[in-house]
Amino acid sequence: FGIVQGGMHENLRDESLMRLVDLGFDGYAIGGLSVGEPKEERSRILGHVAPKMPSDQPRYLMGMGTPEDIIEAVGAGIDMFDCVLPTRNARNGWLFTRGGDVKIRNARYRDDTAPLDERCACYTCRHFTRAYLHHLQKANEILGARLNTLHNLHYYQQLMRELRAAIEQGCFSMSSRALLEERRRLL
Repeated sequence: FGIVQGGMHENLRDESLMRLVDLGFDGYAIGGLSVGEPKEERSRILGHVAPKMPSDQPRYLMGMGTPEDIIEAVGAGIDMFDCVLPTRNARNGWLFTRGGDVKIRNARYRDDTAPLDERCACYTCRHFTRAYLHHLQKANEILGARLNTLHNLHYYQQLMRELRAAIEQGCFSMSSRALLEERRRLL
């Protein structure tokens, strides 16, 4: 992959992309957008660079990983992502659900016998309660980190399935707005 760089400068990003395309790569990545810059600046650069990337080759956004970031990037034409967020957050007891993010260490889950996410079909949600996940996290049991990781990765896989289906059905804009609204309403 050729990695488009240039900080928050559109002209430098354009030059980087042009020279990378001249060299020829099997795919193109946008780098340098997950190093602490404001979200508005990231969105501006993503919106500027992504449409200019070759559409017949994979387009990869490096290091971005919140569900909101992924939805925005798919809307801009990005095909691939990598990020430690789902696994790092899982190890720390921060779980993504359709009902909002759950910080399983919170005392309110100590006696909660509901599954983590009623709408999730992952192994963790089918077999364990919030109370048990809370206990594992508080006790620093490695099983807790594993179960949380299984769940978060399943959540991301399901999110990507929904986004792909929306693209195939020609309703990405409507579906992505609904997903973003659901997350905003619940966070």
